[in-house]
Amino acid sequence: MILHTDCRFFRGDIPCKPHKQHGVHCDGCSYYDPVDKNILIIKLGAIGDVIRTTPLLHRLKKEFPRAKIWWLTHTPEMIPSSVDVPMKLTLENVIALRSITFDIVYNLDKDREACALAVQIAADAKKGFTLIDGRCAPINSDAEEKFYTGIFDDINKANTKSYPQEIFEICGFTFNKEKYILPFEPWKDKKWKLSKKKKVVGFNTGCGGRWTSRLWPEKYWISAAKALKKAGIEVLLLGGEQEHAKNVKIAKASGAKYFGHYPLNQFINLVDQCDLVVTAVTMAMHITIGLGKKIVLFNNIFNKHEFELYGLGEILEPEFDCDCYFTPTCPNNCMQYLYPDRVVKTVTQLLRQKDGGRVRQKDGGQVRQKEIGAAKTSVTFA
Repeated sequence: MILHTDCRFFRGDIPCKPHKQHGVHCDGCSYYDPVDKNILIIKLGAIGDVIRTTPLLHRLKKEFPRAKIWWLTHTPEMIPSSVDVPMKLTLENVIALRSITFDIVYNLDKDREACALAVQIAADAKKGFTLIDGRCAPINSDAEEKFYTGIFDDINKANTKSYPQEIFEICGFTFNKEKYILPFEPWKDKKWKLSKKKKVVGFNTGCGGRWTSRLWPEKYWISAAKALKKAGIEVLLLGGEQEHAKNVKIAKASGAKYFGHYPLNQFINLVDQCDLVVTAVTMAMHITIGLGKKIVLFNNIFNKHEFELYGLGEILEPEFDCDCYFTPTCPNNCMQYLYPDRVVKTVTQLLRQKDGGRVRQKDGGQVRQKEIGAAKTSVTFA
């Protein structure tokens, strides 16, 4: 019997998808897709970090069109369908990965566990970060610049490269504005009660629990919502469970709409209802960019050059020279110096601009691979 064990669909432990769906065997199978390389991406990170690493897939598919791509992460649900093997960080998966010799391992995280895995997993070539004497270290010279920006604030402040540009360089590539790829399943069971005649602006009012120095005052959200509603714009409040009480309060005081908080896929669907989103540096920021929506990004504690907006919006910072760089809390509460009228003006200006012909594509757009019965849809923008 002929077995194509090098086929992208071959598992060995269970029947492959072409066999289950079409009854084919390896001999003469029209779905045969031979693999010539195994590539592993280690990007555990927060959801936003995972999303903003997805542009790398465009380049990997171009450079290694027959490679089988594996991705180890805390959030496999955010991995695009163009990745052959999305894997959650579990003991079972680590055991499996340690039994494979990869052609290339890209470790793009500086977390200790990620760096330890970069040491333990066999590969002909490794790029990114490793562990030396229990501490993170660059594997090669391409990763040195990103390594130094993480340990010296002055070097970080001097950086003018975006995060996607940095990770592309770590991997030995040149960044050419490759777009995010966002896994996305339309929520067919829900129709949002929003005006079809008005522009919809989403206010993502939270910023997570770690960097509360980014929080914009509640009274400013209320003031901005009232001003936009007066201008005939629908305002929709966004957030998670942590922002629920605040969003209820803002909605009552401003007349903005608030539908509650939802699991991740439904939250992405809710963001997709917006024409523009106002947010601090959060997961919602990366979802907004991934959906190709316009954005007003609040920033006060990070290097603004880090954020690649792809021409979708503007970054607004407080009108105050504060020293709260990379600090969880700000002693000056400097976000109070980013005034609502400036935000409202920027939002209305961006809404007047044309979209620039962005087109949504399914199944990962230009990184689409031959798939059988893919379980999820990815969107990207050309």
